[in-house]
Amino acid sequence: MAMTNETDMNRFLLMGFSENHKLQLLQAYLFLVMYLLALTSNFIIITITTLDEHLQFPMYHFLKQLSLLDLSFISVTVPQSIHNSLTGNGYISYAQCMLQVFFFTSLGCAEMAILTVMSYDRYVAICFPLHYELIMDARKCKSAVIAVWVSGGISGILYTAATCSITFCRSKVIHQFFCDVPQIAKLSCSNDYLAVIGVAAFMSLAASACFISIALSYVHIFSTVLRIPSAEGRSKVFSTCLPHLFVVSFFLFTAMCAYLKPTSDAATALDLVLSVCYTIIPPTLNPVIYSLRNEAMKGALRNLPTLAGRFTEKKGFMFVSSYKILFIWNFSLILISIK
Repeated sequence: MAMTNETDMNRFLLMGFSENHKLQLLQAYLFLVMYLLALTSNFIIITITTLDEHLQFPMYHFLKQLSLLDLSFISVTVPQSIHNSLTGNGYISYAQCMLQVFFFTSLGCAEMAILTVMSYDRYVAICFPLHYELIMDARKCKSAVIAVWVSGGISGILYTAATCSITFCRSKVIHQFFCDVPQIAKLSCSNDYLAVIGVAAFMSLAASACFISIALSYVHIFSTVLRIPSAEGRSKVFSTCLPHLFVVSFFLFTAMCAYLKPTSDAATALDLVLSVCYTIIPPTLNPVIYSLRNEAMKGALRNLPTLAGRFTEKKGFMFVSSYKILFIWNFSLILISIK
């Protein structure tokens, strides 16, 4: 199955987790369960933050964007892996692989950007509560969301363009369950992979800037919280901020470990575990983490059937149209990722 022809740009072979068919089926079913959980939970977050009038604040608007990104992010890689494991065919076309690189990079960078915006939102809400509505007005929130998606798109274009410039003269076998750029760059036998390294260095600097911004926001937040005399008030703030800090740290730490460690000729267990940690676990756990300790979210979740019925009576066409668009977008990502 290995291909050595330099001009053969048709297919890559995704090795996945195991060559044992029974283990492949087990992995496919586990991925399917996590994928369905991620789709359902993120769809619920998007629904309740759209319908509940008590959640029409910047914090929940950004949370809705995070759920949309999570829902899209996991749809880029997991359906392809499930399909490969169920069929026993790990081949993916060159065009599909490059599209997967583009969407994976774009959505991953956009997720880092929205997490940075969310930390700034919490910083303003806690440290400058009297000026919160002035600083985080509707226009600025919309501009921040546009900047998140545009920055993700630019990052994806740069990374994909650099990846497409690579000339392959080794067997195009990727020791991952998706088109992982470090694994793809390893297949080059010339210096044209340096463009990928340059773009990766630039994106690493951008990610570092985001992390520093998040860290500074939380330094100010925690210093302010510790001055609150009420234990109940401190507990409420910590219950909101600590889940966000956990999400950021887990996502960034696992992604940096995966991308900064040297690649090997064969995938190690650590490589596969790290890839699962930053591609599948965050989109699955984010809705649970943000909803579990948030009373407003739990209240909206309990009232979801009532809210949905009331809203569809008033704005049924708009409601159905919005979710048709969401469904088409997500379904398109799935079609791109599978054969």
